[in-house]
Amino acid sequence: MSFEVAEKVADAVLYEGYLLYPYRASSAKNQVRWQFGVVAPRDHCDAGGSESWEMQTECLVEPDPVDEPMLQVRVRFLHLQARAVEEALDPAGERFRPAASLQVDGDEVLPWEEAVEERIDLAPLSVRTLPSTPSSVPLEVAGGHEIEVVRDPAGAVLGRIIRTRWPITAAVHLHAESVDGYLRLRVRIENLSPLDGAVGQVRDAALRHSLLSAHTLLAVSGGQFVSLLDPPPGAREATALLDNRHTWPVLVGEPDRRDVMLSSPIILYDHPQIAPESPGDLFDSTEIDEILTLRILTLTDQEKQEARATDARARRILERSEAIPQEIFQRLHGAVRSIGPAADAASVTADRVTAAPDPLHVLDTLDRLPVFGTPGAQHVPGEPDPVPVFGAPDSRPATPYWEPEARVPPDMASVTIAGCEVAKGSRVVLRPGPRGDSMDMFLRGMEARVEGVFESVDDETYVAVTVGNDPASDLHSWYGRYFYFRPSELEPLDSPMGSER
Repeated sequence: MSFEVAEKVADAVLYEGYLLYPYRASSAKNQVRWQFGVVAPRDHCDAGGSESWEMQTECLVEPDPVDEPMLQVRVRFLHLQARAVEEALDPAGERFRPAASLQVDGDEVLPWEEAVEERIDLAPLSVRTLPSTPSSVPLEVAGGHEIEVVRDPAGAVLGRIIRTRWPITAAVHLHAESVDGYLRLRVRIENLSPLDGAVGQVRDAALRHSLLSAHTLLAVSGGQFVSLLDPPPGAREATALLDNRHTWPVLVGEPDRRDVMLSSPIILYDHPQIAPESPGDLFDSTEIDEILTLRILTLTDQEKQEARATDARARRILERSEAIPQEIFQRLHGAVRSIGPAADAASVTADRVTAAPDPLHVLDTLDRLPVFGTPGAQHVPGEPDPVPVFGAPDSRPATPYWEPEARVPPDMASVTIAGCEVAKGSRVVLRPGPRGDSMDMFLRGMEARVEGVFESVDDETYVAVTVGNDPASDLHSWYGRYFYFRPSELEPLDSPMGSER
């Protein structure tokens, strides 16, 4: 059993969102951190905190009929380490005071929250023994207090850097039971770190005792894991009953391997991979490497200086970006990979293409992008080329943008809000709730036009709108780019027919 095949992907999960562009401590997005895989102390949650104090993984193991299935568990997370800087008030370094920055060997150091990687390996155990003897393993992570004195070339004390970590008390509980010929495995992480009542209510204080970017690696010998995304027919019912909390287990390694699983706080597909073209971590896997690297190169000298002073990892990102040769940029520019079997030319329906497939139509069907070209036009020898039409309304795909099995098309559905029937064409005022997206807050109080009423897979109702004072609202309406709100976040102004309330 080995976790080597999962290391690169697990490292990407560990540092996802750790530090975001422009990689400066003063950036607003880098002042509210630690968004993934936070397992906070239970006292914080009991005091009304928003973070969870537990993380639970459940998956199925298909045991080998001969060999004993053995399980290996590794828990990984980041441990917050506060970095403070102080300047000396005397050359002997007997008195200090907090400082906004400190010069160290010509480089600036700022106060910051660093992180220390923690890795805890549990002893291998037999999966078959877990149903009768569940295992609980205490996790104790010690705190720490380190002081680095900074001197000038003459030996006089200039200041000091203080790094502080706080202790973490946690536990890992393992259990298994037999289900339909499989072994259902449960790995539960709990944070039991004690906190004072007043301190427990403050998120920043609770994060000091939290497991950050926590995830679990599982390896099995004498058996194989079952994919939660694509289980075999005999395991679908058992898979549907799995209870995963704040994490999602996926298979890792080569596509034919099922012996290692990564339980990640970020939803991934089975067998995730790091793009071979990527030259290194950027801590933002949702961003395009080429664009982000180019933006890094456009930072001002002052911004780069602050990024270097913020974190050693930010310094490495800057150095790597500035040293990237042109051939690497060409690799970053794009790559084509198939995520499924390519469609045969004969599979294209006759009403879309009469001869060979038209790339413009294929692009339009797949991505719903505006089409440059006359829809359906075929070049006739001896005749002039068709006049190009950019974004013609009839170039939109015939395939509906809503699920075909939906009970009512969104542009025909309605919902009752405050006694008023709201449907496509209704005018409403946006009243985003307290748990809405940050972008929604900027739309508070604005008038909008309803474009459709949608139902989610969980049978929740959402209303699609375009903002009334947006100059591009007509384009958004044509294209299908909407804002979505719950009915409780809308205040009706009129009916679809336009009658005032």
